[in-house]
Amino acid sequence: MRTSKTTKNAYLEKLTEKIKMNSVDVGKDLDGSTPPSVFIGRWSYPKVYAGPMMVPQLGDTYIMDSPEQWIGENKTQEDIIGYRLNLVRGKQLIDIKDLENPFVEKLQDISLASKSIDSEATFGKTPTGSMITEDSSPHGPSAVIEKFDIDAVRWDKQLEKTFYDTDLKAGDAVVNLHNKDVPFTAMQKAFSVGAIGTKNKRKLVPTRWSITACDSTLADRFLKEVRKFEQIDTHRVFEFGALNTYYVIILTPTEWQYEWYEAFIKIIKNERLIFSDYETNGGKKEYSRVGGCYYTAKMVVLDYLSKIKKQSGLVILREAYENYIPLGVFNVRENIKEAMNRPYLEFETLEDCLKYAGTKLRIPIKEFVNQGTLLNEMLHSKQTTLDMYFKK
Repeated sequence: MRTSKTTKNAYLEKLTEKIKMNSVDVGKDLDGSTPPSVFIGRWSYPKVYAGPMMVPQLGDTYIMDSPEQWIGENKTQEDIIGYRLNLVRGKQLIDIKDLENPFVEKLQDISLASKSIDSEATFGKTPTGSMITEDSSPHGPSAVIEKFDIDAVRWDKQLEKTFYDTDLKAGDAVVNLHNKDVPFTAMQKAFSVGAIGTKNKRKLVPTRWSITACDSTLADRFLKEVRKFEQIDTHRVFEFGALNTYYVIILTPTEWQYEWYEAFIKIIKNERLIFSDYETNGGKKEYSRVGGCYYTAKMVVLDYLSKIKKQSGLVILREAYENYIPLGVFNVRENIKEAMNRPYLEFETLEDCLKYAGTKLRIPIKEFVNQGTLLNEMLHSKQTTLDMYFKK
């Protein structure tokens, strides 16, 4: 199969249904720690199931919810799934505006913490199940939490400052925290528990939405800057692969425009699917059909461009291979960050970039081009016939 008649969501739903995972066994009482970690669901919005994620072990469990460290420390997919399925999710149904609730105050405490916190919980019944979905990082068993206590917490200094500044808009707060090198995951958690922004606008935000909100906020701010800069003068290609995926990132000497491609190859059976989305220089008005990965990839590359004070176009080709498991948006963000930190190759033409990409990817470049929009237009605007460059 070349291109997709199904949607990415439907495909990933089918994929995650097939994954059977054993999560940690715990009883109704749990004595352990939180990495720190919270999760806020979205199903009954504006009431949400919110609560801590805990590990049945004491001590330093920070790594279990610290995606920024995983790729740099060469963690495998198995390591990461092990961390995530050890996280036990406690939850209570809470109105998004109920920030004075003592339980929510504890969640804010956790989200602003600079390290793991010893904690105790009593659940209404024994936590069961596990969650692997197409759009969030996996976690272990869950249950309604009846009693929850945490040790004294030391807050991260930057997050603490932001928490007490109730005149600072959430968007400005996110940009400030990013500029102060606060990890994305830490600022996103603070955003999700209503710990940043102007006083009257603060509320609980489902975890999935908070990730895209932080990514979009940063990307929009960077793009404002990047539009003012001169264009790069040649094509640049970055690449990196980990966790059963591979990325080729092409910067073009044009004004800002962006196309994202992702291919899934023989993960369920013999399928070969490509999904894509794009924006022209005017930006994107509607939510991307490929979900949160579109925004996080855009954010990382615009961050790079704003740092080197240049403007470019962007094409990203991503492939996912056999045994790939959806681990959440962090997978895209951290892989691309790693790629952008590595030396790049320069090419005179887009065709040369794609020829090179063809040596690194498993799907013929022609199939990506046929599935997309911008890449196709860029090639054809030069009266290029694809057959001159790519094998059939």
